[in-house]
Amino acid sequence: MPPLQTTPYDDACYLALKARDARFDGNFFTGVTSTGIYCRPVCRVRTPKRDNCRFFPHAALAEQAGFRPCLRCRPELAPGGTAGVPVWSMQDASSILAQQAARLMDAAPGNPGQTAGVATLAQRLGISDRHLRRIFEAQFGVSPLQYLQTRRLLCAKQLLTDTTLQAAQVARISGFASVRRFNAVFAEQYGLNPTQLRRSGSTSSAAGQSGISLKLAYRPPYDVAAILQFFARRQVQGTEVVSLAPKSLCFAKTLSIHNGSQRTNGWLLAQFDESRCRVDLRVSDSLAELLPQVMARVRALLDLDADPTAINQVLHSHFPQSDGLRLPGALDGFELAVRAVLGQQITVAAARTLCQRLVVRFGEPIQTPVSGLDRLFPTAEAMAGVSDEVLGQLGIVKQRQSAILALAHAVASGALQLQPGADPDQTRAALQTLPGIGDWTAQYICMRALHWPDAFPAGDVALQNALGVRQQPNPAQTALAAATAWQPWRSYAVIRAWANLPPPTSPVESRPITIN
Repeated sequence: MPPLQTTPYDDACYLALKARDARFDGNFFTGVTSTGIYCRPVCRVRTPKRDNCRFFPHAALAEQAGFRPCLRCRPELAPGGTAGVPVWSMQDASSILAQQAARLMDAAPGNPGQTAGVATLAQRLGISDRHLRRIFEAQFGVSPLQYLQTRRLLCAKQLLTDTTLQAAQVARISGFASVRRFNAVFAEQYGLNPTQLRRSGSTSSAAGQSGISLKLAYRPPYDVAAILQFFARRQVQGTEVVSLAPKSLCFAKTLSIHNGSQRTNGWLLAQFDESRCRVDLRVSDSLAELLPQVMARVRALLDLDADPTAINQVLHSHFPQSDGLRLPGALDGFELAVRAVLGQQITVAAARTLCQRLVVRFGEPIQTPVSGLDRLFPTAEAMAGVSDEVLGQLGIVKQRQSAILALAHAVASGALQLQPGADPDQTRAALQTLPGIGDWTAQYICMRALHWPDAFPAGDVALQNALGVRQQPNPAQTALAAATAWQPWRSYAVIRAWANLPPPTSPVESRPITIN
């Protein structure tokens, strides 16, 4: 037999596999020819012989090559593999579109409004389905349909393993048109039917426990305390609860999601398990039909798909103590945008007070099992019908009144999409056409609501202070010039610079989360 031909990529993957290095989780998968199984690099089984290993940058390629996902390490739990190369840092327009398409399929494999098929996806991206197929296959080595089918199968595998949802419901949530089709594709691809997988797995939803339990993985290092402190300083009573207790690092929040022409309300509770580089997520039963979207939003909120190795290669020398910091996202883009407007030129505490008044006046009540979690943030549709006068009664100045109402109308009408996957340049330009929204607000919204890794609010006073340029003749331009070295990770540089500021004098609000 001729010797195995290897590449530097293969050699690096095998070294990470032998070390079970969680930093590379999701960046590649290992297909083992002797078993026909593909695994994450963190799989605890005995390391296979080098000659039996094939390496794939994403799961769809492994499945196209005939490998089945490991039932032990569960490839469906791996962090997203495309996060290491931010889509907006690419110069090739075709690569950008292909990455956009992949991210949309990752976020909503079963959402008929998002990815019903290649034609619908292409229409959303503004290109022909033929062009999408061509550029996608050039970028990923598989067709969009093959990639989407893998995402749907892995989503179904996770729901079958982690939850007690009926197989028919799992099929529908994961995007399959019928149970018959689901069973056939599952058996053909994985060599067993869904019922057999459920018997082999262990559902984590304990009897009598509220909500649906799921698992989400991330790559280390991850400064869990820092991101929870970020949320705790901004938490609005009733809509979110943060716990910084060492044995209970949790974030709970209410949320409302469009489901076709309707809205579905619910809640979630995310608890970090640092020893396993994992988040244990509980989602209200009301959101069962929207679980793929909820999981995608939580991954963006907590930045679970970030690749710290790639980010730190650029930023470590400038911020050596901040390797584990993540970019806080948002569950709802409209809510984040309103909070950004309310925070213009005032302190975080003052902005939180104004936001609290808005929630008390216009937020819909909701029942949850989490103590202190009992209100939804007002929707864009609700805020679009509010008058300037009523907002003024809450202490919101006229400029911000106009901005909030303009945002509400733009989001409610669908003219403005504030979510990951939206084009940041177009979104930033659209935001700045609205009254009361300048570059700082637009950059901040893109940074968190769109989860854009390369935003840079150069006019931010705190950022200028952190960078030591506040006293310069033109501090914003000086900050922008310094930030050139941090591309394409300037959003992460902003978070790291803010973290270097003196801590706030008032203590961070946090209390243990209790479940009724």
